[in-house]
Amino acid sequence: MIAQPSGRGSVRPLAERQRAFVAALLDPRRSMPAECIDPSGHADMRRFAVYRNNVASSLIEALEVAYPVVRRLVGEEYFRAVAGLHALQDPPRSPIMLHYGEGFPEFLDHFEPLSGHPYLGDVARIERAWIEAYHAAEAEPLHREVLASIPAHRMADLRFTLHPSMRLVRSAFPALTIWHANRLEQSPAPIDLDSGAQAALIVRPAAEVEVRLVPPDGARFLRALARGESLAAAAAAASESFDLTQHLTALLESGLITGARLRRRRPTCSPKKSLSCR
Repeated sequence: MIAQPSGRGSVRPLAERQRAFVAALLDPRRSMPAECIDPSGHADMRRFAVYRNNVASSLIEALEVAYPVVRRLVGEEYFRAVAGLHALQDPPRSPIMLHYGEGFPEFLDHFEPLSGHPYLGDVARIERAWIEAYHAAEAEPLHREVLASIPAHRMADLRFTLHPSMRLVRSAFPALTIWHANRLEQSPAPIDLDSGAQAALIVRPAAEVEVRLVPPDGARFLRALARGESLAAAAAAASESFDLTQHLTALLESGLITGARLRRRRPTCSPKKSLSCR
């Protein structure tokens, strides 16, 4: 099928014709663009319908592969219907299909028919984070000798670089428990949705993606470090009872810290001599 001027009337700009073609492909309610003709120069709605169906099926299958747990939770038939609606509202923005489906978790958050299952968006975020972690760049863990060279009075000012694969998903629901329970084929045990909030750490420091439950203090600490805050500020963001040594040791041992830097402190100037600084 060739999208080109049909020879009747004025010719629309190429960009406009392309947008109309994409819109008609994704929305079965739209008619075939007039510029679409077969090699013999005739319109062929049957060929266009086959092409449209292939595109829709490919997008739905891409979401099925990316979100198998969500698919299991809502059922195959329902998932395909929801995935088709998502494709209509949020078509691919890149030729790299790995990126397709980034907005699916948020779509689930606002999809009214699934409002009775408010945890689905967070389960989808864990699945998305797993994909992103799997394809993230490699990075060497920070050697302990680097930290040993930092003066003790400057440790609080350290800012860390975290592994590029690291993702943190915080949920008001036991989303990680739901995700774990529905990854396998056997029927999962009942899960109490009121059992409390959870934070999931998804990272690939070595060959395999790891998914771990993180306590609330640890999640706040990690988020602060990821924002580039100092070690002291990140610890303060956790809680007064936060065990900084324990958490920092765990991050180093797991390879999540890949770099450390110190910001130069501003010089302190004498109030009497503004040019006398130390």
